[in-house]
Amino acid sequence: MRSRLIAWLRVILPLAALAILSTLFLLGRKPDPDAAIPYAEVDAEDLARDPRMTRPEFAAVTDGGAAVTLTAEQLRPGADDSGAAQGLRLTWRAAEGLAADLTAPTARVEDQVVHLSGGVRMTTSDGWAMTIPQIEGDLAGDSISGSGGLQGFAPLGRVRADSLEWTRGDDGQQHLRLNGDVRLLYQP
Repeated sequence: MRSRLIAWLRVILPLAALAILSTLFLLGRKPDPDAAIPYAEVDAEDLARDPRMTRPEFAAVTDGGAAVTLTAEQLRPGADDSGAAQGLRLTWRAAEGLAADLTAPTARVEDQVVHLSGGVRMTTSDGWAMTIPQIEGDLAGDSISGSGGLQGFAPLGRVRADSLEWTRGDDGQQHLRLNGDVRLLYQP
């Protein structure tokens, strides 16, 4: 009796499953093109004309051991390992702990050099906060240099200079050098 029941169920259950699936396909509604997936609200033609990436992130370690992270709101690729970014944030963390966070409205990347421009804001972990028109970060050389007139605050007070260099010295430590017409207004 039990083996007969199992034999009948082996025939009836697959046929019932086939009947249920066929009714789903036969009675299903036509797809509505207006009820498309609401997640993608982009203009495909605009993306084809002007390719770009949104919220890209790049992380690397320089030869000197500094951890570098680049994030941007938008990146447009260029020819030969180059690109232009908007709303860039560069985080530079040296191996011995000193860190710098840089933000800029526009940037270009060429080979291993990041060119920040449009009023770069730089803050360091040891208390410096400054703005400078343009900065170049050399990933291969483990250095940051800026020009065009620096204004900011140091742990000692207000500071102004024509340019800056942040490099690794012979002793392995990071050094911030201010060059040109350097002025410090000491605030005790």
